[in-house]
Amino acid sequence: MRWVRTWLPVGIITAGVAVIAVTGASETGLEGGGMLIAAGLSVWLLNWFYRLGVRGDRERDSEDRARAFFDEHGFWPDDDAQASAVEEPQDPSPPERPASPHRAAPPSHRPPSRGRGPARRP
Repeated sequence: MRWVRTWLPVGIITAGVAVIAVTGASETGLEGGGMLIAAGLSVWLLNWFYRLGVRGDRERDSEDRARAFFDEHGFWPDDDAQASAVEEPQDPSPPERPASPHRAAPPSHRPPSRGRGPARRP
């Protein structure tokens, strides 16, 4: 499918240039060729936006996997020096892991009181 992303816009733009060349640069040929060139550029731009969105999803999934690894092991997966220095614990109970600042619980909020004006912070 990669060829569609690359060659479809190129083919549409080439067809636009060919229409302009075949019609001898008449007004109708220029308009038709210009529309085909614009359509080819639009297809290319839509493909680029789609690939940009997919890349963001992949990066988000990769970071979620890294956070799960951190929650389980207590260090990031790309910390090679720390990963090689970690030994298996002798004690069967798992070691205390530091709390992750990325997984903190949201603060609890009290609903505003009715009839006494705006809610105040304690």
